[in-house]
Amino acid sequence: MASTDPTHVTENQSREEESLSRECKELIPTLPREKGWTVRYLYLFQGFWCNPHRIQPIYTFQKQFQAKDSDVIVATYPKSGTTWLKALTFAVVNRHNFPSSENHPLLTSNPHHLVPFFETSIYGEMIHDQIPDLSNVIERRIFGTHVPFPSLAKSIKDNSKCKIIYLCRNPFDNFVSLWMFVNKVKLESAPTLMLEEAFEMHCNGTTRYGPFWNHILGYWKESIARPEKVLFLKYEDLKDDVNFYVKRVGEFLGCPFTHEEESSGVIEDIVQLCSFEKMKELEVNKCGTFTRDVGNKHFFRKGEVGDWVNYLSPSMVEKLCKIIEEKFRGSGLSFRMCS
Repeated sequence: MASTDPTHVTENQSREEESLSRECKELIPTLPREKGWTVRYLYLFQGFWCNPHRIQPIYTFQKQFQAKDSDVIVATYPKSGTTWLKALTFAVVNRHNFPSSENHPLLTSNPHHLVPFFETSIYGEMIHDQIPDLSNVIERRIFGTHVPFPSLAKSIKDNSKCKIIYLCRNPFDNFVSLWMFVNKVKLESAPTLMLEEAFEMHCNGTTRYGPFWNHILGYWKESIARPEKVLFLKYEDLKDDVNFYVKRVGEFLGCPFTHEEESSGVIEDIVQLCSFEKMKELEVNKCGTFTRDVGNKHFFRKGEVGDWVNYLSPSMVEKLCKIIEEKFRGSGLSFRMCS
């Protein structure tokens, strides 16, 4: 149960204020703000909506992080299949280090610990002038992020040959998954976020790292301009033919599967190891924690395509279809519901 003790809240606020640089202390009050899903306000930071306690880590990440040519960045909009993509990418990259699934790190560690987020795990707990020690990160280094493409560190975007794998999800399922997740991990003292209210905020773009259409289009356009830099995947395609896309990830990362590996079932082993059913039943994902308030179990709900039909009314579907048609028109990107 999350603590609601006033002393605890004051200590958290004091620690967050201490972690802020002078620039961020001066910046945040000047930013446009709207009601947030899990916080009182979201702030419009660099063109996307951000929780206030994530602005400093992102700002520090942008200034400090130095990408290596061999780095891999797993990028997603929240609740787009992040956990699955992290697991698959980690397994593909490290398949020679852990040839047997019997002692594989994914059996004892959640993918979010093996592939840490820049804005939470790496820079999220740092005082603004501290530099995280990444010397013990096993190469090839793999990191995760929800940060939109334009706000990635310059060393990732322009100063290195590191690779970015982006996974997007049908906006209907994406919304429902995000809404369900938020209500599961909220403080018990906080009111339930009603579906209708959350949907309106989603359609207005005022969600973490949103608007969702800008997030998706940023990576989509970069994948068209620099296909050697950004691999753009769809969650629904991955569900349809995961073997094909695991092979595609290996090719994109410069570590293609050999004929011997394919014939001996290495791809199938990775798919099985990283399957939703397998990961959900692991002890670490039943009882472990990602942060103090978020358990690993919260990252495994259904993993289905089309579950949105059980939640969205016809008028909601019509409204979201119109938004998708408008925002993605001319981009060459479509989703099955509105294609």
